[in-house]
Amino acid sequence: MIPLRQGVRVVHITWVLAKHGLDEFILAAHLFRPIRFFRYLSPFYWLQHGKRPGYGVRIRRTLEDLGPIYIKFGQILSTRRDLLPDDIAGELVKLQDDVPPFPAGQSKAIVEKALGGRVEDIFASFEAQPMASASIAQVHAATLHSGEEVIVKVVRPGIEKAIRKDVDLMYTLAHLAQKYSREARRLRPVEVVEEYEKTIFDELDLMREAANASQLRRNFENSEMLYIPRVYWDYCRNNVMVMERVYGTPVDEVAKLKAQGVSMALLGERGVEIFFTQVFRDNFFHADMHPGNIFVEPSGRYISVDFGIMGTLTTQDQRYLAENLLAFFHRDYRRVAELHVESGWVPEGTRVEEFEAAIRTVSEPIWEKPLADISFGHFLLRLFQTARRFDMEVQPQLVLLQKTLLNIEGLGRMLYPELDLWATAKPFMEKWLSEQVGPKAFVRRVKESLPQMSEQLPEIPRLAYRVLKNAEEGKLRLNWHSEELVTLRREMKQNQTRIRQSIGGSALIVSATILAALGSPLLATGSLSLLSGTLGILGIGLLGNSLLRR
Repeated sequence: MIPLRQGVRVVHITWVLAKHGLDEFILAAHLFRPIRFFRYLSPFYWLQHGKRPGYGVRIRRTLEDLGPIYIKFGQILSTRRDLLPDDIAGELVKLQDDVPPFPAGQSKAIVEKALGGRVEDIFASFEAQPMASASIAQVHAATLHSGEEVIVKVVRPGIEKAIRKDVDLMYTLAHLAQKYSREARRLRPVEVVEEYEKTIFDELDLMREAANASQLRRNFENSEMLYIPRVYWDYCRNNVMVMERVYGTPVDEVAKLKAQGVSMALLGERGVEIFFTQVFRDNFFHADMHPGNIFVEPSGRYISVDFGIMGTLTTQDQRYLAENLLAFFHRDYRRVAELHVESGWVPEGTRVEEFEAAIRTVSEPIWEKPLADISFGHFLLRLFQTARRFDMEVQPQLVLLQKTLLNIEGLGRMLYPELDLWATAKPFMEKWLSEQVGPKAFVRRVKESLPQMSEQLPEIPRLAYRVLKNAEEGKLRLNWHSEELVTLRREMKQNQTRIRQSIGGSALIVSATILAALGSPLLATGSLSLLSGTLGILGIGLLGNSLLRR
């Protein structure tokens, strides 16, 4: 049962859906089939009849009308291209976080409460008019008393409570959709809402974002390719973050960059190199690298901002990416299928031949394009979609990786259409694999283990002496524990008990038989003796029979 307050919100959402021609989504559900004819009574149906745009456009417009939290939901949903049709995913990418700012007085009050002082005392200057405003937070320019120019990011007041209400409603609608709509079940609505909930609440924590920025800055210290602004930790709280203010040209203003003399070829190659460096060298990558978060200095160095969404990979994930891409570019589809089974991404019993055939069907059309035009991101997307048919559960970190790779490819080819991503990326993957397997990997692991080994080495002579001494004195014992061995011992013990019971039961039955055979002379002394003797013989026989049955 939906509470009254949520019910009002559901009515509003239904109205917006009908307004944008998505009433068929609601009426397609099994629950509403009896009243499906009501759609023909809707004024929106007749006004838009015959001139409706595609589903993707209608969904995007609906989310824009529903407000910032739903816009954010659409943005995050757009990363799940493995779940969505291409036309819908392409439209959701266009959603812009252009939200009216909240009043400057509220912003100052939040900063003062968080930092424990008046804004005038904390900053030498603080611009009331925000530089940018989004669904989660807005950004103000400021200057510290020490002279450094900074930006102050402030989380929207009351946003957490509003998000919680809408997320709860999303769960309710997702469960209803999953229950009554077969098409919705294919899109896994509950799983999508769970992912949205985790991502958006992570973005609310600005201390987490500051830590991400600090880590990424350390990874690219003194780099000529990428600059990360400095975090001022003394002024950071969960809902307020202060960072160095940076200046650069937005990366999508290509004409302006060319006028500054920036090399487009160098910029395109550096973008790909930065991504693969983050993935394979650092195992920590910026997962929200759209043009609004990237700027360029006149020297051609990138500047990155907004570190709310970051990705990390396990060694297994890194190997999955590198070996799959290398096998794909060698057209070794058998190896791609084997890698999925070996890594456990698909169930152990999956037939490799069937999986290989499915991957070949997806991959071969890609090779119609020149090598430089082949998209890594779209290959991974098709691979994930194919693997889902074989019960592969795509991990969130791999989805983030695929989404970021698509962004990087789009950015690189926008800047330099002739960019050959394969030529730029292949050395990174081959170098990483060579470091994981072979002599170099062995030497590296030995070096990593040396501190622990150096602590244990002094103990080895004493331990060796004790082992040899015990062997000489005949005190050496092998203590081997195995679950199978424990089970075997338990069964043997139970069998021995049964054998003893069988022998005892047989002996008692034989004894009862002998007593019965000798019964006439032994039981002739009286009726009471006869009764007790007979009962005794029967008791012995029954006891023996019971033991045999057990």
